Parts: sequence; C-alpha cells; structure tokens
Amino acid sequence: MKETYKNNSRFWDSLDRLIEEKGITVDRPKGSRHDRFPAFVYPFDYGYVNNTVSTDGVELDVWIGNLTVKKVSGILNIIDMDKKDTEMKILYACSPEEMNEIYRINNQMMMHAVMLIRKS
Repeated sequence: MKETYKNNSRFWDSLDRLIEEKGITVDRPKGSRHDRFPAFVYPFDYGYVNNTVSTDGVELDVWIGNLTVKKVSGILNIIDMDKKDTEMKILYACSPEEMNEIYRINNQMMMHAVMLIRKS
C-alpha cells in the first residue's frame, strides 16, 4: 500500500487561531526541572493553550521554540505507556533543530511519538 500525506492548511491555520485567541501559559520555563523526574531539565519553554481540553483531560500542551515567526511548526502525537494515555503536543515557533530535539525527548522510556511537520 502506498503511503500518502495530505497537508491540510486549515488544520494548521486553526491551531494558529486557537493559540491567538486563547493564549499560552508557560508553566515550565526553559531551564526548569520536571516535577516527577528532577534530572530532566526543560531545554525550551513548555506550557499549555489556555482554556482548551486535550485527550488527557487537561489543556493542550505546547513546546515553544525560539523562532521570531509565531505560528505552529508541527505537532507530536504521543502514546505514554506508563500513564496509558495518548495526547497531542503542539510545537510552536520551533526550528527544525528544535523540533528534532523535542521529538527525541518525547521518545524516551515509556513515551513514543510521531511528528507531523507543517509544510510552508
């Protein structure tokens, strides 16, 4: 079976609009430590989109990169075998290098992710 990829610009535009309308709260700034895994230091700001709900019952998670263009760069779809849940994490204003680092971080221990990158 041949694999196909469809880039739905309305999907990406809707995520941009959601963030623009709701805003982002950074609750784990770059350099802070994870509450359950204190050896882990956040290499980028991490937070959530205000007043949203993800599949895990809390707000949509977002990793925030350092690009000056403030738009969604991609998403991660993650399964966490420890928590037995799945969720989407938004990659916002991230360079390709930042997205690769975040992807690596979210593919450790009991977490497994796939990454979808926004095409310009």
